[in-house]
Amino acid sequence: MKRIIGLLSSVLFAVILFSSSVVNAKEESVDKHEGIEVIVNINEAQAEELKTLLIGVGDSKAKAIVDYRKENGKFVAVDDLSNVKGIGDKLLEKNRHRIVL
Repeated sequence: MKRIIGLLSSVLFAVILFSSSVVNAKEESVDKHEGIEVIVNINEAQAEELKTLLIGVGDSKAKAIVDYRKENGKFVAVDDLSNVKGIGDKLLEKNRHRIVL
């Protein structure tokens, strides 16, 4: 019985280690473009650049950023991006290190 419990504990431990390394690898692949630091100037980038370089930004959010900028002028602070419809605090935090003005 002790051998079975020991074996199950070992298997469970191995699964936990493997799953955490898969999660870390996935996060790193999303955040890195082959070792190049990604920086986006949200006052100059067009919709195509925004959707390509910002995490979680697709066509509609990229267009909303460009439209907001056209209607309200340039962003003064990175936090101003949260004024764009569809851009919440979580999305802003995922991209904060990528955004410049």
